[in-house]
Amino acid sequence: MTTPTTPQTNNHTTPDASRFSIGLTGGIGSGKTTVANLFGERGASIIDTDLIAHALTVPGGAAIEAIRRAFGDTFIATDGAMDRARMRAHVFANPAARHQLEAILHPLIRSETARAAATATGSYLIFVVPLLVESRQWVGRTSRILVIDCSEEIQIKRVMQRNGMAQTQVEAIMQAQASRTERLAVADDVIENNLDSSHLIPQIEQLHQAYLAMAKSETENK
Repeated sequence: MTTPTTPQTNNHTTPDASRFSIGLTGGIGSGKTTVANLFGERGASIIDTDLIAHALTVPGGAAIEAIRRAFGDTFIATDGAMDRARMRAHVFANPAARHQLEAILHPLIRSETARAAATATGSYLIFVVPLLVESRQWVGRTSRILVIDCSEEIQIKRVMQRNGMAQTQVEAIMQAQASRTERLAVADDVIENNLDSSHLIPQIEQLHQAYLAMAKSETENK
């Protein structure tokens, strides 16, 4: 794990200028949700963009009608939600379709993350952004970037066990994401997650204390 040695922030611009914030990212199967939950237990406010995107595409979600107009009823399931499996396969094979879907979802996600940040009461904010590096929309918008890192072999094993995917499917998803090298290049802090969750606790506790100090310093300097 990389740990800040002094309680100072980087030169990123936070989306909520009054709050110290972390952009948490990592590849599929790296353990982002587990790490975010552990920070949440320590008093951080967690804003998960994947959960927001999911809420936008449930029956009656704010993005459903725009998705229906752009892609047709084929991509809306019988319950009125976006057919995620069909859409995932479609955009994975069709970059233009992926950009079209992103053009619908990203403004709504930005709006909702801003609303959630404005009402958050935690000691600092953590934005969980799986595609932080790939989208480029979040780099530079948080006080620091935290990357959850693990070996590719462990990523594959975890996703196969969790989602029931074939190894080739997992590898294809990983190839479409930023590489470990690309993620680590933008990281201010790194948590290594190659073992079980008990090995995460010391790393998270150390960073949590550093983030509390940084948040306090940032508030005092405003």
